[in-house]
Amino acid sequence: MKVSPRMPAAKTSIKSEDQGPGFRFIALVAMLTALMAMSIDTMLPAIGLMATQLNATTKGDEALIVLLFFAGNMVGIPVFGPMSDSLGRKPTIFIGLVIYVVGSLLCATAWSYPILLLGRVIQGFGVASPRIVALAMVRDGAKGAAMAKIMSFVMSVFMLVPIIAPSIGQAVMLLANWHYIFYGLTVMALIAGLWLGLGQEETLPVDQRRQFSAPALLSAAREVVSNRISLAYTLAIGAIFGIFTSYLSICRRVYVDQYDMGAWFPIIFGSCAVFIAAAMIVNGNLVQKLGMRKLSRMAMIGYVSVWFAILALCMLTSGQPPLVFLLPLFGLWFFSAGFTFGNFNAMAMEPMGHIAGMAAAVSGFMSQGIGIALGIFASRFYDGTLTQVTGIFVIYGLTAFFITEWAEKGRTVSAIKPSDLPAAH
Repeated sequence: MKVSPRMPAAKTSIKSEDQGPGFRFIALVAMLTALMAMSIDTMLPAIGLMATQLNATTKGDEALIVLLFFAGNMVGIPVFGPMSDSLGRKPTIFIGLVIYVVGSLLCATAWSYPILLLGRVIQGFGVASPRIVALAMVRDGAKGAAMAKIMSFVMSVFMLVPIIAPSIGQAVMLLANWHYIFYGLTVMALIAGLWLGLGQEETLPVDQRRQFSAPALLSAAREVVSNRISLAYTLAIGAIFGIFTSYLSICRRVYVDQYDMGAWFPIIFGSCAVFIAAAMIVNGNLVQKLGMRKLSRMAMIGYVSVWFAILALCMLTSGQPPLVFLLPLFGLWFFSAGFTFGNFNAMAMEPMGHIAGMAAAVSGFMSQGIGIALGIFASRFYDGTLTQVTGIFVIYGLTAFFITEWAEKGRTVSAIKPSDLPAAH
């Protein structure tokens, strides 16, 4: 029997499923995906100073530093995903990193508040590329246990970032000023681009690329919005994300201005990620036993209950609940949220397996857009006390709960159709 010659090994560090993923590839993907979290969390201690020094018109405008970053990212998601299928993974990431660096430098040298906000939009748009396309690289080269191993490590790094990033931002401000936070993000992006260019080969072969088609994207959008399950869970994610984005935009004002916890702010903020990480671990252990739907419903009941408890506490204390009671409730909120995002995304995509890539882009665009709009609206109700904004959060949580109940009721009613019954003989 003739043995074919061994093909030369590729430079890419993705190994076979038996060997497991290469460490350099895992670290690269983790760095590319962590760039987004770093772009949000490192500047949280500084956004008040940024707004003051650049003469923001109203104090509430500082929330836009976070929210407009998400807006740029929302627009980038449906652009870079299909682009990477057409141009390849590496060129698309390079394009995104170049745009991100331009936005970072614009922020670092901003001479007015509108210029800073413009830079944040550009940053968010550019970082959508490494965030989305790096995960596509994982799918290109790994399956089964190898892919699970990569994603486990990447998510671990992603959850670590909110714990340490605010402290990094605080340290930069102590040593220099907030401008250097953006210079640091620029350096991080340049290192990631250099590493990608020199240490990683393209993972999508030319013969597997496909031309971008706007009609195909529109068709996927129509299918997502016309499917009860996909639409409902996309809307629910948007409502929950609205609470999250609003919290991110006002948390510095809450902890630093309202509670005078400036020195402790990075630690308090970072501790929230611990509760989300714990929820993800518990979810991973229980989801196969209880199922996504049952587990998510239990989490949503807890989610809404926590916000009702926070609202009641706010009403009893004129919007100034003691931190000794507030922080444990926030921990329970983050723990409940840890069950929702992953499970809701999975259930939104469940009927979309035949157009998973396009549907994920559409669903991500819709949910993030809804979340940003709701976050901007809710953040305007923060007036130095927590009662009004908490009331808005309760409404958002109830909306997400009733939408998912509506979706699952429809699934039950339509579970058995006349056409599914066996024909009489």
